[in-house]
Amino acid sequence: MPASICESPIEGALPLIEGGEPAGILIDATADPALHHVAEDFAEDLGRVGGHVGRIAMNPENAPRRVVIIGIAGESPLIDSLVERGLIDLSRLSGQWEAFHVEVVQAPWPNVSEALVIAGSDRRGAVFGTYDLSERMGVSPWYWFADVPVRQASDLFVTAGRRSEQPGVRYRGFFINDEDPALSGWAEDTFGGVNSAMYERVFELLLRMKGNYIWPAMWAPKSFHLDDPRSAILADEMGIVMGTSHHEPLTRAQAEWHRLENDPSTGGAWNYLTNAENIRAFWSGGLERMMSKGGGQTFENLLTIGMRGDGDEPMSEGTAIELLETIVSDQRKLIEEVTGRPAEETPQVWALYKEVQDYYDRGMKVPEDVTLLFADDNWGQIRRLPTHDLHRVGGFGVYYHFDYVGAPRNYKWMNTNQVEKVWQQMNLAYERGARDIWIVNVGDIKPMEYPLDFFLRMAWAPDEMTPQALARYPEEWAARQFGEDQADVIGDLMTEFGRLASRRKPELLDASTFPIGKAAPDHLVKGEYDLIVDEWRRLSAEMERIRQHIPANQESAFFQLVEFPILAIANLYEMYAATAWNRQLALNNDPRANLFADRVEAAFARDAELTQKYHAIESGKWNHMMSQVHMSYVIWNDPTEQVMPTIVRVAGDVPEKMRNARIVFTSPEVGPGHLLRNAAEADRNITGGKLAWHEIPGLGESSAAMIALPQGHAATDPDEAPRLEYDFVVPETTDAQIRLHLLPTLDTIGRGGVRIGVSVDEGPVRELVMDLEPTGGAADTPGKRAWYDAVIQNRVVLTARTGRLLPGDHTIKVWRIDDNVILDRVELEFNAANMD
Repeated sequence: MPASICESPIEGALPLIEGGEPAGILIDATADPALHHVAEDFAEDLGRVGGHVGRIAMNPENAPRRVVIIGIAGESPLIDSLVERGLIDLSRLSGQWEAFHVEVVQAPWPNVSEALVIAGSDRRGAVFGTYDLSERMGVSPWYWFADVPVRQASDLFVTAGRRSEQPGVRYRGFFINDEDPALSGWAEDTFGGVNSAMYERVFELLLRMKGNYIWPAMWAPKSFHLDDPRSAILADEMGIVMGTSHHEPLTRAQAEWHRLENDPSTGGAWNYLTNAENIRAFWSGGLERMMSKGGGQTFENLLTIGMRGDGDEPMSEGTAIELLETIVSDQRKLIEEVTGRPAEETPQVWALYKEVQDYYDRGMKVPEDVTLLFADDNWGQIRRLPTHDLHRVGGFGVYYHFDYVGAPRNYKWMNTNQVEKVWQQMNLAYERGARDIWIVNVGDIKPMEYPLDFFLRMAWAPDEMTPQALARYPEEWAARQFGEDQADVIGDLMTEFGRLASRRKPELLDASTFPIGKAAPDHLVKGEYDLIVDEWRRLSAEMERIRQHIPANQESAFFQLVEFPILAIANLYEMYAATAWNRQLALNNDPRANLFADRVEAAFARDAELTQKYHAIESGKWNHMMSQVHMSYVIWNDPTEQVMPTIVRVAGDVPEKMRNARIVFTSPEVGPGHLLRNAAEADRNITGGKLAWHEIPGLGESSAAMIALPQGHAATDPDEAPRLEYDFVVPETTDAQIRLHLLPTLDTIGRGGVRIGVSVDEGPVRELVMDLEPTGGAADTPGKRAWYDAVIQNRVVLTARTGRLLPGDHTIKVWRIDDNVILDRVELEFNAANMD
């Protein structure tokens, strides 16, 4: 029976809090500093829940009668004595990475009647087991970073029994990036800079989510080690594995080189062909700093190796494999020289980001102990996954993005990531063997709370994040933050928000993004823009309805996590749709244009008001955090400040009594000969061998999308492939066009695109190929132009013609051929000109 939390005493249960009084906490005096940190946090958590902070003891003789023991199996005299006396069996922890075991033990010492043992296989295992208990008590990992209130309880018990966990992915974490002006301005106001005081909160958040790995902020320009030397010491004390981003080798921040480059004796050009000696000395200094812990011990780091150009650019115009192989070889020699150990004993990662993947694709090799870190296209589509060397010692990982600065457009302001798409991509990665590193670019951390929580929860237990668990996640997340009462409806809000927000990044919106309708003298016919605005209005209204029932102590968290994202993006759609109508009406000198001009001005002001409200909550705790520019972009990285769209006012005005009548909208009519089916509405779903199409609620632009599971399997021939069937009726002889609406995905095996099959009735299967080229620079090839369009629209449409169709019943069949295809909708449009 697992040790679990309950609020009523049952036989054998340990009182964690009873009548408001907490159990004590017992740790070894010689315990690792990470255990002292987590013990102090857990003592505070007991106080947050029950009202009284727990007391920490380091000797059973001075401990209360009920205690929580935190320690490392094999290193803790307290816990090892229990093992030796046969009171607990921890053999399952032997040799495990970051595993923990929780168990109630009776009468461990004469003056201690019962104890809850939290034993880790290593220091982080013990830390994760403790924070896991805190969350089960009602302390959300987001209690500080999103002001989620702690659930109060005067009585909490741990049932007799035991429970064990360990992570499915070895290194799990995030990258703070693109953090100016938001996080940087906030940190300056709150902590005096991006320093150890800020990182203490960040490290705690990461550990509470069972993450262990971080790439620190590095923009404009920042150095984790130089800006505050205490930051690295604190990371090690708390149990964090430090890394550096994909273009910062051997612990060295890019900013550190820039502080040296004007001194030719220590810096110079970031060019290994002309300045290798200085660069090697620079890297050696980073390694020596890593070794400066003393006593022959090393600060725990996962070393980035390789080299990219200065400023996150390619190292050279071509793919200089020989040069990069030399660089990696020299770096490993430095690792051996400085550490005094074989290079393979120091964990290393080679990030195959952007052009660096070309080196891998063209055959460059690195030693087997180095982890190969594949990357997405910066927009949520993984570019490559393992196809060979599947059992290499260093294994594989994925660098993913929730935030990005670059072409075709920056997106830094708001969460626009569907967790269902994140699940599909990371499940694919896991099934294909990328199980050693999962790290995600989260920008400013806020407002990425929801997808980040999901990403790290899945990284901890990827096998448990089944499609069924994914479907439950929104409600379970809402319950953890806001309690059970409205968890279902808040979860529905988050799912619908994800569907609408992922349709188009806010920075990609303008007045021409979607078509608007047509103007009649006495009304306006809605276009696509107006229908999308209607969806946001319905979501906003539902959110407002739910908000009326949010308790006062949850209002701040609800605003940050739910209300602000919905209202802010909804308002942006209102502004741009009104801009479109203003400009169209003004072309005909229609005075209704002025009414829409008023709406644009009101929405622009509303954007500023919402931002100011966010910055004012919690007495200004989150000032600056929503400062990212998010409107009126001209190119990928402009403008640098908020600018209202240009509007046009015309002479004349609409009389006040006629204003509402003159802006009445009517819905558009759907023309004949056009069918649109959500992919999940198939008439039949036919399996093929071990594979079957599965509905994933919340994925895509429709209510649910379809993917073939399990993922990670090779291509299938039509005679053995699963298929979906959609029936339709042809009224008259015609031909038609079938359009398959897919979410963008990439060819992760390098074969030349991903394929899906389509046929009609008993006709032959036609292969349709989605072939996108996710590389930097201008869209100068068809594949790259297709990729630009795909990530901008978050949609790819593949087309096939049916040939001549006779009147009567027919069936479209969609076949799984390649892995990693997401089918969202099936569209059929008859050719009216050919109908008899």
